Amino acid sequence: MHRLDAPNPNKVSPEFASRLTNLEPQQKVRVIVLLQVQDAQSLANKRQSPNERQAVIQAVQKSAEQALGNIIGIIQNFDGRSLTEHPDLFGSISLEITVAGVNALAESEAVKAVIEDQSIYPISRK
Repeated sequence: MHRLDAPNPNKVSPEFASRLTNLEPQQKVRVIVLLQVQDAQSLANKRQSPNERQAVIQAVQKSAEQALGNIIGIIQNFDGRSLTEHPDLFGSISLEITVAGVNALAESEAVKAVIEDQSIYPISRK
């Protein structure tokens, strides 16, 4: 078994990283990628009108789409595929990608965090 270096500890939990290092680099896993998005937190702390809330949602979605554009190459290079069409309202997207791809995502400035979307088992090919 080939062990990979652990992914960026600031973006992947130690427990998830430990499970990943026990898999082959080409094995695929499902993950949720939290994208770096424009900080709407400062706006969320004040009372907003419906129009203001909608503007914040649109800004987060636009920012998430831009961040996703920055990692499309990583997803493609590591045999990944998106399990959702667009990032959600929180700026996250579900992916199926190789273990090596998880490590590459964790190194990207466009990614805030990578979390597991399931118990980690290799995806079997039929």
